[in-house]
Amino acid sequence: MLTNRIGRALVILPASLAILAVSAELGFAQTTMQMQMQMPMKVQKQTVALAPNEMVMKNFAFAPTDLAVKAGTTVTWKNLDGEPHTVVNEAGLFRSGALDQNDTFQFKFDKPGVYKIFCGIHPNMRATITVQ
Repeated sequence: MLTNRIGRALVILPASLAILAVSAELGFAQTTMQMQMQMPMKVQKQTVALAPNEMVMKNFAFAPTDLAVKAGTTVTWKNLDGEPHTVVNEAGLFRSGALDQNDTFQFKFDKPGVYKIFCGIHPNMRATITVQ
């Protein structure tokens, strides 16, 4: 009977050690993998070359947010997002239709003043045109 127990122990002990070793190795592999995934990635910032008197809609924002032009200037807006946007003047002077990606809208500013605009679809998108 004692020999039987010792025999079982000798069989169980190596099997337990093997399971423990495999578990430890898997845990190490998972830890290493998690550490690799947490490494910072370099993000390249894309810049958009703007034409004179142009505003773009990109990343759900107008750029530039402030534009100064002379009276008689035509301003062009271009949507660079994959989502539609509109150009709406707060005073109701003009309103574009929905602009899909790469669509443009133009408005000629004849009178000096400060013109506040926003996107009618995404009202948090705002900009100001100052006409001198």
